[in-house]
Amino acid sequence: MSKILIGKYEGTIYQEKGGYTGAVALGFGPDGKRKRLKRKGRTKSQVLDRLKEAVADLESGVKTPVNYTVGDAVEGWLAKGLRGLDDDTVINYRSLARKHVIPLIGKPRLGDLRADDVDAWLDGLTDSLSTRTLRLVHSILKRAIRQAQARDMVVRNVAELVKTPKGLAGRPSRALTLDQAQAVLEAAKSSRLHAYVEVSLLTGVRTEEARALRWDHVVAWVDEEEWRPVVKAGFDHDRFAIYVWRSVRAGGDTKTEKSRRTLELPLRAAEALRKHHTRQAAQRLKVGEVWQDNGLVFCSTSGRPLDAANVRRAFRLITKKAGIGETWSPRELRHSFVSIMSDGGLPIEAIADLCGHSSPAVTGEVYRHQLRPVITKGAEVVDAVFGPSKSA
Repeated sequence: MSKILIGKYEGTIYQEKGGYTGAVALGFGPDGKRKRLKRKGRTKSQVLDRLKEAVADLESGVKTPVNYTVGDAVEGWLAKGLRGLDDDTVINYRSLARKHVIPLIGKPRLGDLRADDVDAWLDGLTDSLSTRTLRLVHSILKRAIRQAQARDMVVRNVAELVKTPKGLAGRPSRALTLDQAQAVLEAAKSSRLHAYVEVSLLTGVRTEEARALRWDHVVAWVDEEEWRPVVKAGFDHDRFAIYVWRSVRAGGDTKTEKSRRTLELPLRAAEALRKHHTRQAAQRLKVGEVWQDNGLVFCSTSGRPLDAANVRRAFRLITKKAGIGETWSPRELRHSFVSIMSDGGLPIEAIADLCGHSSPAVTGEVYRHQLRPVITKGAEVVDAVFGPSKSA
C-alpha cells in the first residue's frame, strides 16, 4: 500500500483483483460517515492520474460518474435536448446519433475525450458523408457535451475546439424542365398526391408549408368583397387563394416572418383542390369514427398529418411514372416553380415574394442557377405557361 497526497487530500493506492485501486479521503458527510473518492486501473500511475483528474473535477464542481461515457452524454441529449423540435428534425437527429455518433465515438469516458479523438472520428466519416451531414453529426456531439457541461458532468467541450472537415459533395437541388413538369402533373393525376403536387409546383410553397395547410386557409373571393374559407363559401367562385401561415415546424410557425404570405391560386391548382376536397369528404365517410379531424388539406387516409418520408416515397412513384427517374424529392417542386416562373418572365423580386424569401438576394443565392432575366407576375404566369387542367 502506497500513501499519496493530491493537493490537500491524503490517500492510498493498493493492489486489488489483478490491478490497483486508489482512494482519497474527503472527510466526513453530514451523516458522520467517511467520504472517499475511488478510482481503479491496471497500474499505479494510471490510478494516480485518474485520482488527480477526479480531484480536479471535484474542485471545479464537476461530478462526472466514473463510467459516464460520450455515448451516455449523447443519449442524455437525445432524451432532453430535442424538446420543442418538430418530429422530422427529432427523427433525423436520432438516426444520425445512433448510426454515426454513439457507435463510433461513444465508448470513451466523457472526461477522457480529446480533440484529437473528435478529429479522427470526423476524418473517418469524410468518405461516406456529405459536408452538410458531417456538420450535423458534429453538431450533435457538441450539443450533447454542452448539455453535460451545463450539468457539471465535464469541464471542457473538446468538440467545440474542432473544425468540421469537408465531406462528399451533396447532390445539388434540381429543377424540372417545363416538359418534365407537365409529365409529372399528368402522372400525378392517378395519385393521392395529385393536389399536393399541383399546389406545390404551381405556387412554390415549401413541403413543410404544404403539409400544414388547413382547409380554413384555402379561401375564395366572394361577391367581389372578401376572401372566405372554401369550407363555408364552396368552390363555385372564380378566384381562390391560400394563406401560407403555418408549417410543420415546432410551434407551427413558418420558416421566417416573411414566409407568412397569401398566394392566389392558379386555376388548375384550385380545380385540383376542389376535386381533392370531394375525394377527402368521401374518404372521411368511408372510415367513419377512425377519421381524425385535424382540418388538414393534405393528410393520411384517416386524417392524420402526412409523414415526410411517405410523401417522398409517393412522389418518387410519380416521377418514375413520368419517366424521369426516382431520384427527385418533393422540395424540388419549389425549385422547379422558381425556374419556370423565371422562364415565364417573372422578376426576381416577385419570385422572392411568392416564395416567402426575406429578400431577392436570398432567392438569387439559393436559386441562382435557375433564374433568368425577366418582366411580369404570379398565378397569371402559371396559367399562361401550363394552361387549364385537362379533366382527369
